Amino acid sequence: MAFFDNGLKIGTGLAIGLGVLILAPAIAPAVAAVVKPVAKASIKSAILLFEKTTEMIAEAKELVEDLAAEAHAELVQGRQQEASAPVSDVGEG
Repeated sequence: MAFFDNGLKIGTGLAIGLGVLILAPAIAPAVAAVVKPVAKASIKSAILLFEKTTEMIAEAKELVEDLAAEAHAELVQGRQQEASAPVSDVGEG
């Protein structure tokens, strides 16, 4: 009968559970009134964060594309200069 030796703990837990069950319908609207604006504000913040992050990624992508275009243009210009440079006769002698 060791199970019933904790009668006070079981009784207290049972009383708390019944109290919550009885008070839940009265408390739920009050809790919902507080939780709903907090949840709504959290969702708004998440949407703003997503939009800002998307904007920053687009700007970073544009920057990388610009740098790649500049690097490619420099390579093409360098190759054109090498092709048009006169060939010297260094190996004769």
